[in-house]
Amino acid sequence: MPGRPLSGPEIRGLIAEVAERLGPQGAQHVLILVGGSLLAWRGVRDTTVDVDSVRRIDEELRAAVALVALDHDLPPTRLNADAAMFIPATFDQDECEVLLDHSRLLGLGATMRDVFVMKMYRAHPNDVADMIEIWPMTGFTDAQEVVDAFFASYPHAPEDEHLDKFVASIARRAHPGRDL
Repeated sequence: MPGRPLSGPEIRGLIAEVAERLGPQGAQHVLILVGGSLLAWRGVRDTTVDVDSVRRIDEELRAAVALVALDHDLPPTRLNADAAMFIPATFDQDECEVLLDHSRLLGLGATMRDVFVMKMYRAHPNDVADMIEIWPMTGFTDAQEVVDAFFASYPHAPEDEHLDKFVASIARRAHPGRDL
């Protein structure tokens, strides 16, 4: 995705501007941040190239996003729902943290457990780096717990006899010197 990376404070500011662009009347839209954008929002990562939601973006919200993007010389697709295809089957919106509560826009952040299994599903090199960073925030205690959560989240995923070893390597890299 072209354009400059966005920091957590920039993402917070841009989403607040989107909320204001929606105007005072109408239903409250919901964004559920995941991935690098959520990690940047929470200060776990410095920047990200896009802002991912697992909630679909309707026309009114898309128009507000496009206006804010234009004001900041950003692509109108910088905020997108491309991550919706990775939403875990076990995802529960009620477990999300409220990041922004505006009369027209509710911004939620997925749990770190959900973010972890989503990144595990993709497992690109940058996802692996994020998994190492967020491991301590997930509450997972061992590799088998993660494997069980992964297959509950993605029951269609093919069996992988090495998945527990992959997760154990993430945990060891997150906690060097500890037996996990």
